[in-house]
Amino acid sequence: MSAGNTYLDHAATTPVDPRVAAFMSQVLAESLGNPGSNHSAGRRASTLIAEARERVALLLGVAARDVVFTSGATESNNLAIFGSVAAQQRARAAKGGGATAGHVVTLATEHKAVLGPVRRLQRDGVRCSFLVPDEQGILTPAALAAALADDTLLVTLLHVNNETGVEQDIAALGAVCRERGVPLHVDAAQSAGKLPLDIAAFDYLSCTAHKLGGPQGIGALYIAPTHRMQIEPQMLGGGQERGLRAGTLATHQVAGFGLACEIAFADREGFRARATQLRDRLLHGLMSLPGVLLNGHPERRSPAILNLSFEGVEGESLYTGLAELAVSTGSACNSSSGEPSYVLRALGRDTQLAQSSLRFSLGRSTTAPDIDVAIAAVRRELLRLRGLSPQSPAPVADWQAAGGQVVIGEAGARRLGTQLRYALSVDGEVVKAARVQVYGCPHTVAAAHWVAGHLPGRNRGGLAPGTAEKWRLEVGAPVEKLGRMLIIEDALRAAQDGW
Repeated sequence: MSAGNTYLDHAATTPVDPRVAAFMSQVLAESLGNPGSNHSAGRRASTLIAEARERVALLLGVAARDVVFTSGATESNNLAIFGSVAAQQRARAAKGGGATAGHVVTLATEHKAVLGPVRRLQRDGVRCSFLVPDEQGILTPAALAAALADDTLLVTLLHVNNETGVEQDIAALGAVCRERGVPLHVDAAQSAGKLPLDIAAFDYLSCTAHKLGGPQGIGALYIAPTHRMQIEPQMLGGGQERGLRAGTLATHQVAGFGLACEIAFADREGFRARATQLRDRLLHGLMSLPGVLLNGHPERRSPAILNLSFEGVEGESLYTGLAELAVSTGSACNSSSGEPSYVLRALGRDTQLAQSSLRFSLGRSTTAPDIDVAIAAVRRELLRLRGLSPQSPAPVADWQAAGGQVVIGEAGARRLGTQLRYALSVDGEVVKAARVQVYGCPHTVAAAHWVAGHLPGRNRGGLAPGTAEKWRLEVGAPVEKLGRMLIIEDALRAAQDGW
């Protein structure tokens, strides 16, 4: 990670453990063959893969023969969802003499690596239920039981939500599935190696190396022995991984994954204890500030993930101001979808609170000083942004005390993502001084202050120093921010009208 940057984004990816990187370099330096070859170089590669499979299986608490290597949790999810549904559709059609689309159940707050495949099934005619959890992110066994039907083919759920850290009671939900004879797939990308896994609760389990200090691009799918013949491969070719996932395995990545799992297994209890202590230190430090809200269940959650919303600040400005931190945000401006977090919206947070959220996620390298840096940085930015906000009183007491004329112009609203207030000290028809308070994205803040700096000396009839397009170009804002520049223009018009 970059120098001087406090990394608290381990839920996105964890830096590769130096021991893992060294081992992978050693493996790459060997003259290894294709693990499917019978010569010595091939057998050496095959041995490394077998050792890694044992290490992954030990971490998950399963048999090595039931572990299938993939390119990561996303591919594992796709294989479990599409493969299980396709196999059951084929079996039901063979028994009944006709095709059946079936039914799949998931949560509306799942990772997109689950929602994407389920929505594809929906487009292909499968009936899909996207259940909404309670306001703390929990799916109750009763709610799951009510959603199951006679033709339900699969339930697919996250163990730990990647945004909120909420932990589902997989044992209880798995019991509901077993009672109804429905397979359960669990995405354990955020929990494998960090929380206990009950092998009896699920039939398929996805995990990935890069959440554990291993390399990106390698993961695994556990398939229960009873379901080994009930899943259809989604990648065809050379028949690798017992015909379930074709493609020559990258031996160095598999080996790195295995060592990362071994390290995580050895430190699993210590990590949970340390992460819980650090997470609570961060939580208490930030919750001592006003207007800070915890997202998700206060107790049933991962020790490594903390998600908070901050009232009264614009999310992109908050995120941008935290230059010394690497964290994730629910801000729409920092989302490839252009929308605030759908997970937090499903939990009942309004758009403003969803987009002003921050996710802090911890790893084995996180320290108490890292937490203290985060607390200080967020405190600083909250105070700064709230001080700039139009929700605060207009800063004109000194002007009023001096007996001068004060003009106020306001426009926008927080629900629109931009709210402004210009305060002008005027003498007749001329502006003597100008101040601005603004709630908005960094480009809007910069443009509003640029305009304020060019208002002194201007007269009432020509108050605006240029156009909204000019201001956009001055601060380098993308064209989609032009609408926010127009709100600056509206505030100036309101000042003119009140002059």
